[in-house]
Amino acid sequence: RMAGWGGFFFSLLNYKTEKYVIAENKRIGILFRLYQLAVLGYLIGWVFVVKKGYQEKEEAIQSSVITKLKGVTLTNSSETGPYLWGAEDYVIPPNVRSWIQFPSGICPSIHLHNVVCLWKIGVNIQACSSSTIQFRGESTGLCINSTGTCEIHGWCPVEYSRRPTEPLLAAAENFTIYIKNFIRFPKFEFSKSNVLDTSANDSYLKGCSYNKEDHPYCPIFRLGDLARWTGHDFQDMAVKGGSIGILIEWNCDLDKDASQCNPHYSFTRLDMNLNNSVASGYNFRYAKYYKDEKGETYRTLYKVYGIRFDIMINGQAGKFNIIPTIIAIGSGVALMGIVSTLCSY
Repeated sequence: RMAGWGGFFFSLLNYKTEKYVIAENKRIGILFRLYQLAVLGYLIGWVFVVKKGYQEKEEAIQSSVITKLKGVTLTNSSETGPYLWGAEDYVIPPNVRSWIQFPSGICPSIHLHNVVCLWKIGVNIQACSSSTIQFRGESTGLCINSTGTCEIHGWCPVEYSRRPTEPLLAAAENFTIYIKNFIRFPKFEFSKSNVLDTSANDSYLKGCSYNKEDHPYCPIFRLGDLARWTGHDFQDMAVKGGSIGILIEWNCDLDKDASQCNPHYSFTRLDMNLNNSVASGYNFRYAKYYKDEKGETYRTLYKVYGIRFDIMINGQAGKFNIIPTIIAIGSGVALMGIVSTLCSY
Protein backbone atom coordinates (compact mmCIF):
# COMPACT_ATOMS: atom_id res chain seq x y z
CA ARG A 1 0.00 0.00 0.00
CA MET A 2 2.85 2.39 0.83
CA ALA A 3 4.43 1.59 -2.52
CA GLY A 4 1.15 2.47 -4.20
CA TRP A 5 0.98 5.86 -2.51
CA GLY A 6 4.64 6.49 -3.34
CA GLY A 7 4.05 5.72 -7.00
CA PHE A 8 1.11 8.10 -7.03
CA PHE A 9 3.10 10.98 -5.59
CA PHE A 10 6.07 10.35 -7.91
CA SER A 11 3.71 10.33 -10.89
CA LEU A 12 2.75 13.91 -10.02
CA LEU A 13 6.29 14.93 -10.93
CA ASN A 14 6.05 13.49 -14.45
CA TYR A 15 5.87 15.90 -17.37
CA LYS A 16 3.54 15.09 -20.25
CA THR A 17 3.77 16.42 -23.79
CA GLU A 18 1.06 16.56 -26.39
CA LYS A 19 1.22 15.07 -29.85
CA TYR A 20 0.73 17.40 -32.79
CA VAL A 21 -0.73 16.27 -36.08
CA ILE A 22 0.08 18.29 -39.19
CA ALA A 23 -3.01 18.53 -41.41
CA GLU A 24 -2.05 19.38 -44.97
CA ASN A 25 -5.19 21.37 -45.63
CA LYS A 26 -4.57 24.76 -47.16
CA ARG A 27 -8.01 26.14 -46.31
CA ILE A 28 -7.68 25.26 -42.62
CA GLY A 29 -4.08 26.54 -42.62
CA ILE A 30 -5.11 29.90 -44.09
CA LEU A 31 -8.01 30.18 -41.65
CA PHE A 32 -5.67 29.36 -38.73
CA ARG A 33 -3.17 32.07 -39.75
CA LEU A 34 -5.94 34.62 -40.24
CA TYR A 35 -7.23 33.91 -36.74
CA GLN A 36 -3.72 34.30 -35.35
CA LEU A 37 -3.25 37.62 -37.15
CA ALA A 38 -6.60 38.83 -35.85
CA VAL A 39 -5.66 37.96 -32.27
CA LEU A 40 -2.24 39.63 -32.65
CA GLY A 41 -3.87 42.72 -34.17
CA TYR A 42 -6.32 42.92 -31.28
CA LEU A 43 -3.60 42.39 -28.66
CA ILE A 44 -1.07 44.85 -30.11
CA GLY A 45 -3.36 47.40 -31.75
CA TRP A 46 -6.31 47.62 -29.38
CA VAL A 47 -5.06 46.36 -26.01
CA PHE A 48 -1.55 47.86 -26.02
CA VAL A 49 -1.65 50.83 -28.42
CA VAL A 50 -5.20 52.17 -28.07
CA LYS A 51 -6.20 51.13 -24.53
CA LYS A 52 -2.64 51.04 -23.13
CA GLY A 53 -3.28 47.74 -21.38
CA TYR A 54 0.28 47.72 -20.03
CA GLN A 55 -0.54 50.64 -17.73
CA GLU A 56 -2.03 50.87 -14.28
CA LYS A 57 -4.90 53.39 -14.39
CA GLU A 58 -6.33 55.86 -11.91
CA GLU A 59 -9.55 57.83 -12.39
CA ALA A 60 -9.91 59.19 -8.84
CA ILE A 61 -8.72 62.66 -9.77
CA GLN A 62 -8.51 65.24 -6.99
CA SER A 63 -9.02 68.85 -8.09
CA SER A 64 -9.44 72.42 -6.94
CA VAL A 65 -10.65 75.44 -8.92
CA ILE A 66 -10.07 79.14 -8.31
CA THR A 67 -11.65 81.80 -10.53
CA LYS A 68 -11.11 85.51 -10.95
CA LEU A 69 -13.22 87.85 -13.08
CA LYS A 70 -11.93 91.08 -14.61
CA GLY A 71 -13.56 93.97 -16.42
CA VAL A 72 -14.94 97.46 -15.69
CA THR A 73 -17.90 99.25 -17.31
CA LEU A 74 -20.14 102.27 -16.69
CA THR A 75 -23.93 101.91 -16.99
CA ASN A 76 -26.70 104.51 -16.82
CA SER A 77 -30.18 103.01 -16.49
CA SER A 78 -33.46 104.39 -15.18
CA GLU A 79 -33.30 102.00 -12.21
CA THR A 80 -29.71 102.48 -11.06
CA GLY A 81 -28.63 105.77 -12.64
CA PRO A 82 -24.92 106.20 -13.44
CA TYR A 83 -23.08 103.26 -11.90
CA LEU A 84 -19.54 101.99 -12.27
CA TRP A 85 -19.35 98.19 -12.21
CA GLY A 86 -16.20 96.41 -11.08
CA ALA A 87 -15.37 92.76 -10.49
CA GLU A 88 -16.73 92.94 -6.95
CA ASP A 89 -20.13 94.03 -8.31
CA TYR A 90 -20.83 91.64 -11.19
CA VAL A 91 -19.88 88.36 -9.51
CA ILE A 92 -23.65 88.06 -9.37
CA PRO A 93 -25.29 87.76 -12.83
CA PRO A 94 -25.39 91.00 -14.81
CA ASN A 95 -29.10 91.88 -14.97
CA VAL A 96 -30.80 93.01 -11.73
CA ARG A 97 -34.38 94.00 -10.84
CA SER A 98 -34.97 95.40 -7.32
CA TRP A 99 -37.87 96.34 -5.05
CA ILE A 100 -37.69 98.35 -1.82
CA GLN A 101 -40.08 96.66 0.60
CA PHE A 102 -41.35 97.55 4.06
CA PRO A 103 -42.93 95.15 6.60
CA SER A 104 -46.01 97.41 6.80
CA GLY A 105 -48.12 94.34 7.42
CA ILE A 106 -51.06 94.83 5.07
CA CYS A 107 -50.88 95.14 1.29
CA PRO A 108 -52.61 93.77 -1.83
CA SER A 109 -51.41 90.54 -3.40
CA ILE A 110 -50.95 90.05 -7.13
CA HIS A 111 -53.27 88.45 -9.67
CA LEU A 112 -52.86 84.81 -10.57
CA HIS A 113 -54.25 83.65 -13.92
CA ASN A 114 -56.51 86.73 -14.05
CA VAL A 115 -58.40 85.67 -10.90
CA VAL A 116 -59.97 88.61 -9.10
CA CYS A 117 -61.98 88.79 -5.91
CA LEU A 118 -65.07 90.92 -5.32
CA TRP A 119 -66.33 92.65 -2.19
CA LYS A 120 -70.02 93.43 -1.77
CA ILE A 121 -71.82 94.61 1.32
CA GLY A 122 -68.95 93.45 3.54
CA VAL A 123 -68.98 89.87 2.21
CA ASN A 124 -66.42 88.14 -0.01
CA ILE A 125 -68.20 86.91 -3.14
CA GLN A 126 -65.04 85.02 -4.06
CA ALA A 127 -63.10 84.01 -0.99
CA CYS A 128 -59.41 84.82 -0.72
CA SER A 129 -57.72 81.47 -0.17
CA SER A 130 -54.55 79.72 -1.24
CA SER A 131 -56.33 78.47 -4.36
CA THR A 132 -57.16 81.97 -5.62
CA ILE A 133 -54.07 84.05 -4.85
CA GLN A 134 -50.35 83.85 -5.34
CA PHE A 135 -48.91 84.29 -1.89
CA ARG A 136 -46.12 86.70 -1.01
CA GLY A 137 -47.26 86.57 2.61
CA GLU A 138 -50.06 85.36 4.88
CA SER A 139 -53.61 85.90 3.58
CA THR A 140 -55.99 87.92 5.78
CA GLY A 141 -58.96 86.45 3.91
CA LEU A 142 -60.17 89.91 2.86
CA CYS A 143 -60.57 91.39 -0.59
CA ILE A 144 -59.33 94.84 -1.64
CA ASN A 145 -62.16 96.17 -3.79
CA SER A 146 -60.10 98.90 -5.48
CA THR A 147 -57.59 96.42 -6.92
CA GLY A 148 -59.64 93.26 -7.05
CA THR A 149 -56.87 91.39 -5.26
CA CYS A 150 -56.68 89.63 -1.94
CA GLU A 151 -55.11 91.24 1.09
CA ILE A 152 -51.98 89.74 2.62
CA HIS A 153 -49.70 90.36 5.57
CA GLY A 154 -46.10 90.50 4.34
CA TRP A 155 -43.34 92.63 2.85
CA CYS A 156 -44.90 95.51 0.90
CA PRO A 157 -45.24 96.42 -1.87
CA VAL A 158 -45.46 92.89 -3.29
CA GLU A 159 -42.93 91.86 -5.91
CA TYR A 160 -44.40 91.89 -9.40
CA SER A 161 -43.37 89.71 -12.31
CA ARG A 162 -41.54 91.61 -15.00
CA ARG A 163 -38.90 90.04 -17.17
CA PRO A 164 -36.03 92.19 -18.43
CA THR A 165 -35.84 93.01 -22.13
CA GLU A 166 -32.12 93.78 -22.33
CA PRO A 167 -29.06 93.01 -20.20
CA LEU A 168 -27.88 95.67 -17.80
CA LEU A 169 -24.22 94.79 -18.39
CA ALA A 170 -24.07 94.36 -22.15
CA ALA A 171 -20.36 95.17 -21.99
CA ALA A 172 -19.76 92.05 -19.86
CA GLU A 173 -19.32 90.18 -23.14
CA ASN A 174 -15.73 91.46 -23.20
CA PHE A 175 -14.98 90.69 -19.56
CA THR A 176 -12.62 87.80 -18.84
CA ILE A 177 -12.55 84.93 -16.37
CA TYR A 178 -9.28 83.45 -15.16
CA ILE A 179 -9.67 79.77 -14.24
CA LYS A 180 -6.91 78.26 -12.14
CA ASN A 181 -7.22 74.49 -11.80
CA PHE A 182 -5.03 72.23 -9.65
CA ILE A 183 -5.23 68.44 -10.07
CA ARG A 184 -3.63 65.47 -8.35
CA PHE A 185 -3.54 61.72 -8.97
CA PRO A 186 -2.73 60.36 -5.48
CA LYS A 187 -1.86 56.83 -6.61
CA PHE A 188 1.05 58.15 -8.69
CA GLU A 189 1.72 61.19 -6.45
CA PHE A 190 1.43 63.38 -9.53
CA SER A 191 0.23 67.00 -9.35
CA LYS A 192 -0.14 69.71 -11.93
CA SER A 193 -1.90 73.00 -12.72
CA ASN A 194 -3.53 74.23 -15.92
CA VAL A 195 -1.39 77.38 -15.64
CA LEU A 196 1.71 76.59 -17.67
CA ASP A 197 5.17 77.62 -16.55
CA THR A 198 5.65 81.08 -18.02
CA SER A 199 8.83 82.03 -16.19
CA ALA A 200 10.53 82.57 -19.55
CA ASN A 201 7.77 85.00 -20.59
CA ASP A 202 6.25 86.92 -17.68
CA SER A 203 3.89 88.88 -19.94
CA TYR A 204 2.19 85.80 -21.47
CA LEU A 205 -0.70 85.57 -19.00
CA LYS A 206 -1.27 89.33 -19.16
CA GLY A 207 -2.06 89.25 -22.86
CA CYS A 208 -3.22 85.75 -23.80
CA SER A 209 -6.82 84.65 -24.30
CA TYR A 210 -7.89 81.04 -24.73
CA ASN A 211 -8.19 79.90 -28.32
CA LYS A 212 -8.25 76.25 -29.38
CA GLU A 213 -5.88 76.86 -32.29
CA ASP A 214 -3.51 79.61 -31.10
CA HIS A 215 -3.59 79.43 -27.28
CA PRO A 216 -5.04 76.02 -26.27
CA TYR A 217 -3.49 76.16 -22.77
CA CYS A 218 -4.20 79.79 -21.83
CA PRO A 219 -6.43 79.79 -18.67
CA ILE A 220 -8.05 83.17 -19.45
CA PHE A 221 -11.42 83.11 -21.21
CA ARG A 222 -13.49 85.92 -22.74
CA LEU A 223 -17.12 85.60 -21.60
CA GLY A 224 -18.53 86.28 -25.05
CA ASP A 225 -16.38 83.50 -26.49
CA LEU A 226 -17.56 81.02 -23.84
CA ALA A 227 -21.18 81.61 -24.90
CA ARG A 228 -20.30 81.46 -28.61
CA TRP A 229 -18.50 78.11 -28.22
CA THR A 230 -21.73 76.63 -26.85
CA GLY A 231 -23.54 77.77 -30.01
CA HIS A 232 -25.39 80.68 -28.35
CA ASP A 233 -25.14 84.47 -28.17
CA PHE A 234 -23.97 86.11 -24.95
CA GLN A 235 -26.36 89.07 -25.24
CA ASP A 236 -29.39 86.80 -25.65
CA MET A 237 -28.34 84.59 -22.73
CA ALA A 238 -27.71 87.55 -20.43
CA VAL A 239 -31.31 88.80 -20.70
CA LYS A 240 -33.06 85.78 -19.15
CA GLY A 241 -29.95 84.11 -17.84
CA GLY A 242 -28.41 80.73 -18.57
CA SER A 243 -25.89 78.15 -17.42
CA ILE A 244 -22.66 77.32 -19.23
CA GLY A 245 -20.67 74.20 -18.42
CA ILE A 246 -16.88 74.34 -18.74
CA LEU A 247 -15.41 70.82 -18.78
CA ILE A 248 -11.67 70.44 -18.12
CA GLU A 249 -10.35 66.99 -19.03
CA TRP A 250 -6.99 65.64 -17.93
CA ASN A 251 -5.94 62.44 -19.75
CA CYS A 252 -2.32 61.91 -18.75
CA ASP A 253 0.18 59.31 -19.93
CA LEU A 254 2.69 59.40 -17.08
CA ASP A 255 5.17 57.25 -19.05
CA LYS A 256 5.85 60.47 -20.97
CA ASP A 257 7.24 63.74 -19.68
CA ALA A 258 5.01 65.74 -17.33
CA SER A 259 4.92 68.56 -19.89
CA GLN A 260 2.81 66.27 -22.10
CA CYS A 261 0.02 66.16 -19.49
CA ASN A 262 -2.16 69.15 -20.39
CA PRO A 263 -5.86 70.05 -19.98
CA HIS A 264 -8.42 69.98 -22.78
CA TYR A 265 -11.45 72.27 -22.59
CA SER A 266 -14.98 71.81 -23.90
CA PHE A 267 -18.07 73.98 -23.47
CA THR A 268 -21.81 73.34 -23.41
CA ARG A 269 -25.02 75.09 -22.38
CA LEU A 270 -26.54 73.27 -19.43
CA ASP A 271 -29.95 74.92 -19.00
CA MET A 272 -32.66 73.82 -21.42
CA ASN A 273 -32.80 76.41 -24.20
CA LEU A 274 -36.44 75.84 -25.16
CA ASN A 275 -38.81 78.61 -26.19
CA ASN A 276 -41.41 79.47 -23.53
CA SER A 277 -39.92 76.90 -21.17
CA VAL A 278 -39.67 77.60 -17.45
CA ALA A 279 -36.63 75.31 -17.39
CA SER A 280 -34.49 77.65 -19.49
CA GLY A 281 -32.66 80.68 -18.15
CA TYR A 282 -31.19 81.36 -14.73
CA ASN A 283 -32.22 83.76 -11.96
CA PHE A 284 -32.42 83.97 -8.20
CA ARG A 285 -33.48 86.37 -5.45
CA TYR A 286 -31.69 87.82 -2.47
CA ALA A 287 -32.35 90.68 -0.07
CA LYS A 288 -30.41 93.35 1.81
CA TYR A 289 -31.85 94.59 5.09
CA TYR A 290 -31.65 98.09 6.60
CA LYS A 291 -33.06 100.18 9.45
CA ASP A 292 -34.29 103.76 9.15
CA GLU A 293 -33.86 106.51 11.72
CA LYS A 294 -36.95 105.26 13.59
CA GLY A 295 -35.53 101.75 13.87
CA GLU A 296 -38.02 100.35 11.33
CA THR A 297 -36.66 97.48 9.26
CA TYR A 298 -36.97 97.53 5.51
CA ARG A 299 -35.26 95.64 2.75
CA THR A 300 -34.29 95.81 -0.90
CA LEU A 301 -35.30 92.65 -2.74
CA TYR A 302 -33.21 91.80 -5.80
CA LYS A 303 -34.24 89.48 -8.59
CA VAL A 304 -31.06 88.67 -10.46
CA TYR A 305 -30.71 87.41 -14.02
CA GLY A 306 -27.41 86.37 -15.56
CA ILE A 307 -25.09 83.64 -16.73
CA ARG A 308 -23.82 80.97 -14.36
CA PHE A 309 -20.56 79.14 -15.12
CA ASP A 310 -20.23 75.56 -13.84
CA ILE A 311 -16.66 74.22 -13.99
CA MET A 312 -16.38 70.42 -14.06
CA ILE A 313 -13.13 68.43 -13.81
CA ASN A 314 -12.67 64.96 -15.25
CA GLY A 315 -9.69 62.79 -16.16
CA GLN A 316 -7.53 59.74 -15.70
CA ALA A 317 -3.83 58.88 -15.55
CA GLY A 318 -1.92 55.77 -16.56
CA LYS A 319 1.59 54.48 -15.88
CA PHE A 320 3.45 51.26 -16.80
CA ASN A 321 3.02 48.38 -14.38
CA ILE A 322 4.16 44.79 -14.84
CA ILE A 323 0.94 43.26 -13.45
CA PRO A 324 -1.52 44.61 -16.06
CA THR A 325 1.11 43.88 -18.72
CA ILE A 326 1.28 40.18 -17.73
CA ILE A 327 -2.52 39.99 -17.57
CA ALA A 328 -2.85 41.47 -21.07
CA ILE A 329 -0.22 39.10 -22.52
CA GLY A 330 -1.83 36.14 -20.74
CA SER A 331 -5.22 36.93 -22.24
CA GLY A 332 -3.59 37.06 -25.68
CA VAL A 333 -1.95 33.64 -25.19
CA ALA A 334 -5.30 32.23 -24.06
CA LEU A 335 -6.96 33.54 -27.21
CA MET A 336 -4.24 31.87 -29.28
CA GLY A 337 -5.08 28.56 -27.59
CA ILE A 338 -8.76 29.02 -28.44
CA VAL A 339 -7.79 29.50 -32.09
CA SER A 340 -5.96 26.15 -32.14
CA THR A 341 -8.91 24.40 -30.50
CA LEU A 342 -11.38 25.83 -33.01
CA CYS A 343 -9.28 24.75 -35.99
CA SER A 344 -8.96 21.23 -34.54
CA TYR A 345 -12.72 20.86 -34.83
